Amino acid sequence: MAEVGRAAVRDPGALLPGGFWAAVAVWLERPQVANKRLCGVRLEARRSVALPRAAAGPRPRSPGEGLGPGQTTGPARGTAIRGPGESQPRHGQRENRKEAAAVARLAGGFGPAGEAGVGESDSPASDLDSLWDAFFQSLDGGHPELLAFLSGPAAGSQPEAPSELSVVLRTLIPKTGPRCPLAVPRRELVVQDVLSGTVTFLPLEEDDGGNVKVETSNVYQIRLSQSQEEWFISILIFCPERWHSDGIVYPQPAWLGEELLARLARWSVESKKSGFKSTLSLISIIKYSKTYQMLKEKYKDMVKVWPEVTDPEKFVYEDVAIAAYLLILWEEERAELHLTAKQSFIDLGCGNGLLVHILSTEGHPGRGIDVRRRKIWDMYGPQTCLEEGAITPSDKTLFPDVDWLIGNHSDELTPWVPVIAARSSYGCRFFVLPCCFFDFTGKYSRRQSRKTQYREYLDFITEVGLACGFHVEEDCLRIPSTKRVCLIGKSRTYPPAGEVSMDEQRTQYINSRRGHPVSPPSEVSLPPPPRATVGHAGHPDGQQALDTGAATGRAEIQNDQLWLSGFQPREKAERVRNCATLPRDFIDQVVLQVAHLLLEGEQLNTGSASSSSSKAWNRGGSLSLAEVARELAGETLQRLKRECGGLQTLLRNNHQVFEVQPP
Repeated sequence: MAEVGRAAVRDPGALLPGGFWAAVAVWLERPQVANKRLCGVRLEARRSVALPRAAAGPRPRSPGEGLGPGQTTGPARGTAIRGPGESQPRHGQRENRKEAAAVARLAGGFGPAGEAGVGESDSPASDLDSLWDAFFQSLDGGHPELLAFLSGPAAGSQPEAPSELSVVLRTLIPKTGPRCPLAVPRRELVVQDVLSGTVTFLPLEEDDGGNVKVETSNVYQIRLSQSQEEWFISILIFCPERWHSDGIVYPQPAWLGEELLARLARWSVESKKSGFKSTLSLISIIKYSKTYQMLKEKYKDMVKVWPEVTDPEKFVYEDVAIAAYLLILWEEERAELHLTAKQSFIDLGCGNGLLVHILSTEGHPGRGIDVRRRKIWDMYGPQTCLEEGAITPSDKTLFPDVDWLIGNHSDELTPWVPVIAARSSYGCRFFVLPCCFFDFTGKYSRRQSRKTQYREYLDFITEVGLACGFHVEEDCLRIPSTKRVCLIGKSRTYPPAGEVSMDEQRTQYINSRRGHPVSPPSEVSLPPPPRATVGHAGHPDGQQALDTGAATGRAEIQNDQLWLSGFQPREKAERVRNCATLPRDFIDQVVLQVAHLLLEGEQLNTGSASSSSSKAWNRGGSLSLAEVARELAGETLQRLKRECGGLQTLLRNNHQVFEVQPP
């Protein structure tokens, strides 16, 4: 056994030992945050098991003095404790998983793990049972050194009491690509001992006969200890002379003792909690990784010929990642619903249209609609259907024969996507990736200061989906953007027969967002928008038609009834808002006024000392933007606020006169 790193942790906020287990949860559930060569992890099963202390050796603390975040889960609370050869009842797996997860996770901290990739293994729970039983018997039969390593530091306290452990079976998924084409997932057991403050990682390997066993050469442990009111985090390797580093799943020991240890120490004392789910929690990470690499290689040449002014690498690889996510999501949906035909889609506010192009090329019938045509549209070819036109939420913007509506950074259409999907047909689903904050008829106004604006807006879109009758799921995409949380509505909360009453609730909710009465006089006698009675599942072969003009029931529409007055679609011509299109006389007026303020301020500072030399050079003084703004007229400020960056942008544009410095 060798200690490859040890770090003293300053804990002014008194977050330890709970913060240590929060940091361990990050490394357990999201190792790719630290190890950039990993794509992610699949948590397959979790169990609460027992290790007799008589065999393991004495413990350093009594339960009341333990290093865990709180009281451990014992048999009195319903957690099954298994000894050697003892099997856990299958009917209590879900309850026991939740109880065991609570042992090493702060209350209200990181969300439940292990849901990603459900169904990829036929019986991961039974795999964990058999693996742990075999490993336990091997420990009991002749591995005292590994047993002592697993048990943590020895001291003398309650040698007769059993030590309760939380055991997790996980699969580490490496990134694949041209440099690592043969990288394969690796499974391992993770043993968390809250009382001793240790978490041990046991890699698994399969021999030629198909037997799985623990590979002792790459066993390592993260340990929390305390000495004279000072906390320490250590990383130890069980057999350093036999450590094998593949540079991907198992890095060099120096990386563990330096990079990983430093991150764990920092995470342990960070009070900030994640308000979002783990990345790619709703789909198979293994399938996503393979699909993403395939699409990235297939569409990488788009970066070289990108005709737009936007950053090609960001937009190309972001749309490739979104497409990979949707392809896997839809593939798993087809398997779940036993469908054969690929889902159809419409991308509302499709922008550059690359996402539509990729999905169409990969076999999904669909089209994109945007208010403004892009130059790159001409490069895709006739198989990619893109339309120029404005979408105004109304009776004429329904898509009853489409399976999925997509809102990828759809701005003012974002809150309307769940509404349009709900009213198009009972079988229509939606996927939105919110970015800019819009309500139904304008900018979104914050209502809670305790949340970030982004988190509050995501909750608002979720609320819209629920009001429309969807079960709304949330996931984090792996894209080069700070706004990477998507919301998905795949199923309804009501049966098809409840569509009429549900639509009345939708109307009430939409009207309430503007303070309208529930039934305005002009809308009392209007019938609800027409509905298609079946969606994708109603077609025996899954074939969908995309011509909404031929949809059943459209002839019954008497007029283009808007769902809510006041909605303004995006302008067709993209307005430049960097102060460059402001009238020249207005710009000159502001420049001269600010210049006089700076020059007069310098004269006041120098006083009479400079009066003796009337020809002395006046280089001007300095003022904060707030001080300058106070001297400008209200109308001038209002006009500048309509531009991106306002006063600061205008001054930066005149860099030959002003130097704008950060505070």
